[in-house]
Amino acid sequence: MKETTSLNIALFGATGGTGREVLQQALAQGHLVQALVRDPAKLPAERHGITSIVGDVLDQAAVDDCVRGTDAVICVLGTRPGAAPIESRGTVGILAAMRSQEVRRLIAVTSMGVGDSAEQMSIIFRVLMQLTLKKIMAAKEEQEQLIRASGLDWTIVRPGGLTDGSLTGTYAVGLAKSIQARRVSRADVAQFVVKQLTDDQFLRQTPAIS
Repeated sequence: MKETTSLNIALFGATGGTGREVLQQALAQGHLVQALVRDPAKLPAERHGITSIVGDVLDQAAVDDCVRGTDAVICVLGTRPGAAPIESRGTVGILAAMRSQEVRRLIAVTSMGVGDSAEQMSIIFRVLMQLTLKKIMAAKEEQEQLIRASGLDWTIVRPGGLTDGSLTGTYAVGLAKSIQARRVSRADVAQFVVKQLTDDQFLRQTPAIS
């Protein structure tokens, strides 16, 4: 990754709740963003610093275009309940594009409850997720496995329950299993995600944020 205060970022999931926060905060810090979107109208009206790549994350050519010329990739792919999970399928193409174009830095957002963070969730929350989000959580699990095996310079961020609250800058974050899955605003998660662009503290690790 280039040592510069302004980076060119490929962003996947830019029109989702967390993706919009990541986009806003990255731009505010002077970064440039190439966002893969199916509908550019869903991007902010003020688009200075944004290059929209119109396409689908399952279209390898579009993914390649989005990654081309960037310094880092942020992946905040998400699936609405009831839809076919996109997380792992989309990540396959993102990783392929990164390897072919020699872009090494990847920050991906999954969820607490995935992998070895399952015990950080309350029993009630675990049961609820298995009942309502089983397929999505399985896709996130597979997504993490793909990223871990990629050989890239990745960080996987696992948030607790997401809210649309304001940016507070106050949250628990780290690798400690004592961090429990509590509510955290998408704005706070985005702040932490963007920080990882220039911070290698959690390189090839899976910090929780709650």
